[in-house]
Amino acid sequence: MQIIFHHPLPLDLNARSASGIRPIRMLNAFKNLGYEVDLAVGYSFERKSAIHNILKKIKNGVKYDFCYSESSTTPTLLCDKNHLPLYPFLDFSFFIKLKRNNIPIGLFYRDIYWRFPEFQERIGIFKTFITSFFYKYDLLQYSKLLNKLYLPSEEMAKYISIKNRNIIKALPPAFNYDNPRMLSLDKLSIIYIGGISSHYKMQKLFSVVKKHNNIHFIICTRKEEWETVKDQYSQYMGENIEIVHKYGSELSELYANSNCSSLFVEPQEYRKFAVPVKLFEYIGNLKPVIASENTYVGNYVKKHDIGWTIPYDEKALDELLTHLENFPEEINEKMKKCNELAHINTWNERAKEVINDLKGKNL
Repeated sequence: MQIIFHHPLPLDLNARSASGIRPIRMLNAFKNLGYEVDLAVGYSFERKSAIHNILKKIKNGVKYDFCYSESSTTPTLLCDKNHLPLYPFLDFSFFIKLKRNNIPIGLFYRDIYWRFPEFQERIGIFKTFITSFFYKYDLLQYSKLLNKLYLPSEEMAKYISIKNRNIIKALPPAFNYDNPRMLSLDKLSIIYIGGISSHYKMQKLFSVVKKHNNIHFIICTRKEEWETVKDQYSQYMGENIEIVHKYGSELSELYANSNCSSLFVEPQEYRKFAVPVKLFEYIGNLKPVIASENTYVGNYVKKHDIGWTIPYDEKALDELLTHLENFPEEINEKMKKCNELAHINTWNERAKEVINDLKGKNL
């Protein structure tokens, strides 16, 4: 069993962001399932060499079951360090040749943030105009060449301008399930792992938690990001709020010292379809989630009963925290729900889904 794995950037084994973590996790999942994988990854000059070797193998009779690609948050043609289209026909001409050789192609499309006003505000009108052209070009090629276009959620599909909508399917993030134990702590301890830029706006969360002295709140975020925003949170800090900067294997200790997790962030249109990797990391570590209404996360948490979905206001959060302090046994019940969900949301399961889709008879 042999497949092609495509990604228009180098693979980072020590990646700390979701965009870098997911390609590594999917690649390892295919290998875990017994596949031999030929890589077409890296910057364009590296991909050019790898693609040449793969096409040579195909010409010599090597049979690939399929090609799986993980896109970048940057348009495919602009993924080099200088963001110039140095090899404008490299990747999609490769896909064309795979298609001619009846090799199915599935691609995970990471996000559609470029369609929102915040993107223009961040990079300016001129850069938005240029990059939007290349984003649209990606979608045009996807429509013509892919057998499956995977998205983080079904809700994201309505933001995708693509003719061939039959190829669209949800393939959310996942986690590596290590069979964690359900721990009982003496007091409520909430963990949040991830970004804390102005995009997240968690002042309400800090403000309410500060009033609950018996609750321990752990925020794990990048040091440089915290340094940028810490002045905005200074008035909301309390002795029960702990800021840490850890990643990778260091997170195990943080999870062991918490029994709940938080994705209580301000609802925005983008959050109606955005699927954070940390949602599934929380599930895999059996940490019930406190989530905001009118978000994908909030809907998911409510549907699967793996936490509490509440309005995004301080009163609702204050009432929930008081309730959990008085009825801690409810946390254990939600942990059991997380455990039930964990087995079907691993990276291996995501890879199996891709295999079933791309090796199916209906392509």
